[in-house]
Amino acid sequence: MTQQPSPAILQGAPDVLVIGAGVFGLSTARAAAEAGLSVTLVEAAQVGSGASGGVLGALMPHMPARWNAKKAFQFEALAGLEGHIARLEGETGLETGYRRCGRVLPITTADLLAHHNARAAEARTHWNTPATGFAYEIEEAGNHAAWLAPEAAPFGVVRETLAARISPRRYLQALAQAFSARGRLITGAPVARVSGSAPSVTLADGQVLSAGAVVLAQGFSSFAVLEALTGKPLGEGEKGQALRLAAPELSTMPAVYCDGLYVVPHGDGTVAIGSTAIAGRTDTEAEPGPAAALLARAIRFCPALAGRELVETWAGVRPKPFGRDPLVGRIPGFNRIFAATGGFKISFGIAHLVGAALAAELAGKEPEHPLPPTFRASAHFA
Repeated sequence: MTQQPSPAILQGAPDVLVIGAGVFGLSTARAAAEAGLSVTLVEAAQVGSGASGGVLGALMPHMPARWNAKKAFQFEALAGLEGHIARLEGETGLETGYRRCGRVLPITTADLLAHHNARAAEARTHWNTPATGFAYEIEEAGNHAAWLAPEAAPFGVVRETLAARISPRRYLQALAQAFSARGRLITGAPVARVSGSAPSVTLADGQVLSAGAVVLAQGFSSFAVLEALTGKPLGEGEKGQALRLAAPELSTMPAVYCDGLYVVPHGDGTVAIGSTAIAGRTDTEAEPGPAAALLARAIRFCPALAGRELVETWAGVRPKPFGRDPLVGRIPGFNRIFAATGGFKISFGIAHLVGAALAAELAGKEPEHPLPPTFRASAHFA
């Protein structure tokens, strides 16, 4: 599926050169190739070697309050993701671990009960519950007691049905296989420099690749490239940790959000817990102390996690734009340099629509689902 760089592979300038084989890079590359463009994707290491190669796989909507273009775009993405995944799995024969598992949130105070009742009313409007079936409902205290500790939810439980989960690594492998059938995927090819004038990319081994357009999709590393090109700092990396525990009998449980953590049961017999946020850190070393604290917090509201075998501790660096929202589209002042980075905690749920919208822009077409104005690179530079 993957290829190593060679002179034969690098001959000829593609319409689009994507840098980075994370979920934004692969989604954009695949969509651009499907739009009829010739596409090459170069990755410094392997598919999913950055933040996209994590373990959590939580596909969770924002609260339906204060509705805006970003939340509407995310809703359309999450609502349509099941069909996108079905097509991808049918095309590749690979399973992605996708399931619309739903999510429960404990209600801990009377004030929060009033808050969530308001959110439930807003969801019926903004999620169009009668037509879509996606609901945000308040259930009695004690519901889901076999999974969520009753003492963690004394005022009831929110049960919402839009949320889903996916295996990040399996999804990336399916995207990579689907793209490889249409374009060139080159791994083990670090980029040393990006030139905005041609545009062109110089690899670490000295080889130069030209293209009609370059898309920066290197996660938090894209910010350094953009600052070198434009002189403007646009974001930073933020380290996070997550865990996987062995718990096969919990695979059909809904995801839980509590105490700032997600607990996400997966179909492979594991439960993912995450994630921490360590500002100012860009190393990827998994640290036992924070991992133990993470697990202890999760056990307090999900006691069924106690005593489970630890399968994996993961650490990675997520891209966090200063403008908060993802940074997507043409870079001001550079007609043929584009970016697709900075999804932070929502990338996997929206990547297919982000990739499709950016591919339409690259092909000079109107996207079916336009990007929210706050996603546009021009908004981040404003």
